[in-house]
Amino acid sequence: MNKRVVITGIGVLTPVGSGKEKFWSAISEGRIGTSRIEGFDTSMFEVHNGGEVRDVDPSSYMRLLDPLAAPRTTQLAVAAAKMAIEDAAFHSEEYLTERSGVCIGTTIGNGSIIEQDHDRRQKQGTKLPPDYIRNFPISYISAAVATELGFEGPNLTVPTACAAGNYAISWGADLIKDGMADIVLVGGSDALSRFCYTTFHRLGAIAPDRCQPFDKNRKGMMVSEGAAVLVLEEQEKASKRGARIYAEFLGYGLSCDAHHPTAPHPDGLGAILATERALSDANVKAEDVSYVSAHGTGTKANDSTESKALRKIFGELIDSIPVSSLKSMLGHTMGAASAIEAAACALSIYNSIIPPTINYEVPDEECVQNIVPNEPMFSRVEVAVSSSFAFGGNISIIVLGRIDK
Repeated sequence: MNKRVVITGIGVLTPVGSGKEKFWSAISEGRIGTSRIEGFDTSMFEVHNGGEVRDVDPSSYMRLLDPLAAPRTTQLAVAAAKMAIEDAAFHSEEYLTERSGVCIGTTIGNGSIIEQDHDRRQKQGTKLPPDYIRNFPISYISAAVATELGFEGPNLTVPTACAAGNYAISWGADLIKDGMADIVLVGGSDALSRFCYTTFHRLGAIAPDRCQPFDKNRKGMMVSEGAAVLVLEEQEKASKRGARIYAEFLGYGLSCDAHHPTAPHPDGLGAILATERALSDANVKAEDVSYVSAHGTGTKANDSTESKALRKIFGELIDSIPVSSLKSMLGHTMGAASAIEAAACALSIYNSIIPPTINYEVPDEECVQNIVPNEPMFSRVEVAVSSSFAFGGNISIIVLGRIDK
């Protein structure tokens, strides 16, 4: 039997707002969450803006594990997971714990430990305590989520950089379709990192003040932080327990063109392959797609090559399919980005609203033209394609669809 996988819970922490309701209200209204960074000193850099989660203390969500020994990326993941479980109105006795899984994607992982240890050695001449250091491995992220929620099934942390969220979502869906799990918490998490900020600064990729995806005058991306976790369940079981269903996970496509450590393939070959695979896996035709949530970082290279890929896949149809990028509001939340964008796609399908691309002023002839500019679009969304690209050519595309309520 072909099992159908659905999204029944959403938990998010972002620079525009944390919690499903605040997040959805903010991106629907086009609020910008990036501003001058407060988490670390940016005086050594030429740019100073980024995105930070400021409205919620994620450590407050940890009950079983010591929050003081948990790095911020792990805290964000635990907070998002607990928000998602609450939103799904899920009770632990409804599924066997050994059939309840967790898969979280990340880019930097718990790298803040290295930064904090460096600072402490430099300023105090002492090391961080061992109890903190031992939580450095990325596996601790998903393990902490599972521990806090009592999930004893399959557990994995996916480190495929900025495409990691979609990889995690896809793996979780496979677990359910293959009969290995009944419920899986999937998503991505990354805390703001001085190391990450330095990397993108050295690449000359950070915009001085704002992110303008697909705009002719775009100047780069914004480094940010956040987390999103989705609750995936098998559709029949979710309906039986009376769960609210936001959207159905229809399929995914992966590729790795390995063109360059940081630059996308100039012709978008990896993006084309992954998107074609996703549409095929979802059994969806190009003309069935009603919204594309673009990777849309705001860099010259990404937006033009992503546009080439979209034109190759959709042809003239891309001129009529709405396209938008959440990164214009949130900045780039690294491994959390595609998970947050998946949450937005599910909410777009559920609410029939497409979030805008903020700061879009001058169309670029090298980019797709049907950008949703500055104001939300009220439109029924039957099928949404969500794209995520990463360093090293890692690309993951997912397809979500409307399900009869």
